[in-house]
Amino acid sequence: MLDKFFRLSERNTTVKTEIMAGITTFLAMAYILAVNPGMLSETGMSFQAVFLATAIASGVASILMGVLADYPVALAPGMGVNALFTYTVCFTFGYSWQAALAAVFVSGIFFLIITVTGVRKLIINSIPQDLKFAIGAGIGFFIAFIGFVNAGIIVSNPATLVSFGSFKDPAVLLALFGLLLTAILMIRKINGAVFYGIVITTIVGIIMRALGLEGLHTVLPSAPTGIISFTFDGSAIGAFASGFADLFSEPTWIVVLFSFLFVDFFDTAGTLVAIGSNIGLVDKETGELNGVEKALLADSIGTLFGATLGTSTVTSFVESGSGVAAGGRTGLTAVTTGVCFLLAVFFSPLLAAVTASATSAALIIVGVLMAGQLKEIQWDDLAIAIPAFLTVITMCLSYSISNGIAFGFLAYTVTQIGAGKFKSIKPIIFILDIIFIAYFITIS
Repeated sequence: MLDKFFRLSERNTTVKTEIMAGITTFLAMAYILAVNPGMLSETGMSFQAVFLATAIASGVASILMGVLADYPVALAPGMGVNALFTYTVCFTFGYSWQAALAAVFVSGIFFLIITVTGVRKLIINSIPQDLKFAIGAGIGFFIAFIGFVNAGIIVSNPATLVSFGSFKDPAVLLALFGLLLTAILMIRKINGAVFYGIVITTIVGIIMRALGLEGLHTVLPSAPTGIISFTFDGSAIGAFASGFADLFSEPTWIVVLFSFLFVDFFDTAGTLVAIGSNIGLVDKETGELNGVEKALLADSIGTLFGATLGTSTVTSFVESGSGVAAGGRTGLTAVTTGVCFLLAVFFSPLLAAVTASATSAALIIVGVLMAGQLKEIQWDDLAIAIPAFLTVITMCLSYSISNGIAFGFLAYTVTQIGAGKFKSIKPIIFILDIIFIAYFITIS
């Protein structure tokens, strides 16, 4: 039944591989269960309420993605969007957290409308083929950078912006061990290599901590203090309804909605294009992403459901690439991840054992695999090479998928015009360029 529904044989995978891949994706994403409640609780929201909303919304949205679209892509409240929610909407603009949730809900309705009408699919499929490859590779570099930072291998430096962390740090050494172990397992083509890498690294980290070692930049894994724990707090459920009056009381609501829409739209677009390209879902003749409309529908419903429960925008996660690296090729991977998120409501003490030191290797390896898309770009054509390169490097240096895509689009338009290929540019790209310029003006 599973083989027929998820087309496992057609995509040369098995139930075991998909389940392993789904668990791997979950472990790579599990940090959101702590980070998102921690960030949103700064606005006055209950930590436990946001934790429940994060786990349940992520679980349901991921299952929807797997069942509706058959994509190995998991969803959760997005990093970056939750920072926008807390530090810009609530702290800078002064809105209540209820108003911020109302803005997320409205953006979800807008996404649903442009999804069912086909506008969202049209925009994603309008991305030039070479930029699709650049976006995929850029996300690979970006997610690897996140892995290096989470592990403490790369740290901030006031003189050079970034530099190496301390190799005397036990947490850094653990992350390097995990990276080398995972790389060897991958090279030897061990099924579930990324998953095994996370589990073994976590066990080694627990032993290191038991011996009295402590991490400097990030904590070492610790033995679970329990297995099952559950506390219900529904204070954020439906709270968005009381925020509309506050949201629309100031003219800045336009900026708030535009920011939510822009960041989520292009973060999702970039992730779906990257994962789709990596597993062969992009039509080689048309350059279109097969089945993307169903994936976008799942994403839109996820945002609405998340806002209703009480969390920031739910979006497709780039960490899904870790599951793809573990062999995930179908929606069964996403369904497995979703089930793990739902179970996390009850098993939070067990999950606390898995820290960034153990999962960072998975993100770096994913970066290696996704960077392979660079070979598909026409590097001998500068009109293509320049915007492709700018897409990749801007995505990393600005720490934003959306910024990279926007900058790449603008550069593409300029280089194509400069090459005398004005007529080859689709009209929708000019419309997007105007939106990108407005976005950069808004955030500057």
